[in-house]
Amino acid sequence: MLGASLLEDRVAFTVWAPRCRSVDVVVEGRRPEPLTPGAGGLYQATLARVAPGARYHYRLDNARFRPDPASRWQPEGVHGASVVVDPARFMWTDQDFRGVAPADLVFYELHVGTFTPTGTFEAIIPYLGAIADLGVTALQLMPVAEFPGSRNWGYDGVHLWAPQSTYGGPRGLRRLVDACHTLGLSVFLDVVYNHLGPEGNYLAEYGPYFTDRATTPWGAAVNFDGEGSPGVRRHIVENGRAWVREFHIDGFRLDAVHAIHDASPVHILTEFADGVRAEAARAERRVHVIAESHDNDRRLVLPVADGGLGLDALWSDDFHHAFHHRLTGETVGYYADFADDHHLPRAMTEGFSFQGEPSGYWRRNRGTASADLPAERFVIFVQNHDQVGNRAQGERLGALVSFDALRLAAGLMFAAPAIPLLFMGEEYGETAPFQFFTSFIDPQFAEAGRRGRAEDCRRFGWGRPIPDPNAPNTFVSSRLNHPLALASRHRALRAYYKRWVELRRTHPALGARHKELTRAALDGAVFTVTRATPAGQQLRLVANLGAAREPWTPPPGWRPLLDSDDRAYGGAGGREPLGPFQVLLYEPER
Repeated sequence: MLGASLLEDRVAFTVWAPRCRSVDVVVEGRRPEPLTPGAGGLYQATLARVAPGARYHYRLDNARFRPDPASRWQPEGVHGASVVVDPARFMWTDQDFRGVAPADLVFYELHVGTFTPTGTFEAIIPYLGAIADLGVTALQLMPVAEFPGSRNWGYDGVHLWAPQSTYGGPRGLRRLVDACHTLGLSVFLDVVYNHLGPEGNYLAEYGPYFTDRATTPWGAAVNFDGEGSPGVRRHIVENGRAWVREFHIDGFRLDAVHAIHDASPVHILTEFADGVRAEAARAERRVHVIAESHDNDRRLVLPVADGGLGLDALWSDDFHHAFHHRLTGETVGYYADFADDHHLPRAMTEGFSFQGEPSGYWRRNRGTASADLPAERFVIFVQNHDQVGNRAQGERLGALVSFDALRLAAGLMFAAPAIPLLFMGEEYGETAPFQFFTSFIDPQFAEAGRRGRAEDCRRFGWGRPIPDPNAPNTFVSSRLNHPLALASRHRALRAYYKRWVELRRTHPALGARHKELTRAALDGAVFTVTRATPAGQQLRLVANLGAAREPWTPPPGWRPLLDSDDRAYGGAGGREPLGPFQVLLYEPER
């Protein structure tokens, strides 16, 4: 096992360092101890009288002192000493928790640092009851692997095995996961294997972790199929297994897998999924692996036997882009691709809107067929960290559209045959932005981050001045304002979300099922969706996507089950359908 592993009264140190002539472990207060080189570039040593909590470095080639690439805790940050951690010291209480079935997943994505003023794992725990009461079944944490400084989205992580020290380190994460499982909530981690952050990234000194045969927009690509790649692949797969084994993690969101390049006979994503599932099976638990990709590639979720990679689901951007363009009228960046009226009905009923057609934004044909893929293969959203935070000012949807339109967007998401994802605070209409922030210690990386952020926004079509990512206030302004949820219309919006999640869970014609029986049509501003089951149960959603009232006659033989304009949900109440941005859900009269 990579890293520092406790063996009764001893600690085994194992590190992959094929680029080093010698490796010593230097435990605080002790003289350097040489590690023995072995096959495949592995160095190992077992030391007595090393207790949990001991700090250590590796000394490479008798010259450079570096943290452990598989460090479990970096309390002094990315450049500091690693710490020996004993996972067995934590007393878990989740022995009866087995996870959540794919079709029952309702995600709540959050950023640990901005979810509370304290910004720690344990500070989230008092809010879990309200999240579970909403009907959410899975917490998805933005990346928590140790990154430089204390403020970061997490995608600049460099110590993949170590939970962020300023969030509370390994003990804090374990306490959060255990508390989630007590309430029946799964915990998913957003993990980044397509690149690593620039500051504190010493992996290249140990081995050939990176390659120049491929590129990513964020840094050197990871070497998954070149010389020395077996050691790199082991590092990634064992990292996933460690999260499952040592932290009881229930699933993963794999960041930007389109930037993972691997021509090996067995793709690294398949090897990763097999590894974490095997680890979970040992504890009789289930683990899900979900990918983010802008390619609309069905192979990600096809079984390996059918030529796929065997993942469980993927983030589907097309639904978001189609409704966002319709509600806001924005045509910058990729929104320009979604001007035609067919995109929203197709994304609602089939999963992907682009299934091989030319994309003006990507300048190539994009996508593959998706109508035959099960509903539980798609995760959709009306907001997430990317679609909010990658805007120049980090505005949430509520800053762009009315409360009526917010309810409309949520209704479409919950009515779709897919797995819904909520972004923290969305359920009550949080008004704080979610901006892009960092806290690089090295000024050159801070300046590079500013330039890169400005260029990204310029390329997308947003030319306004942007907040300085490395400025503390950019982070502070992104914190949630939880008391806002108690205000009248915000409380009403939350009630609307809760009602939709309840209907999605209890009505047989809703949820991530029976996608093949879903029908959708857009006639002017009137959007109609029919959901059905093989047994004959039906629901019909009718929505006005425009700001003007649309003539509408309720269908005979159907009665309203939910009205977004109800005063209980913050609507005006009493208006004849279809008012601006009104959503009506009907069921057959009995």
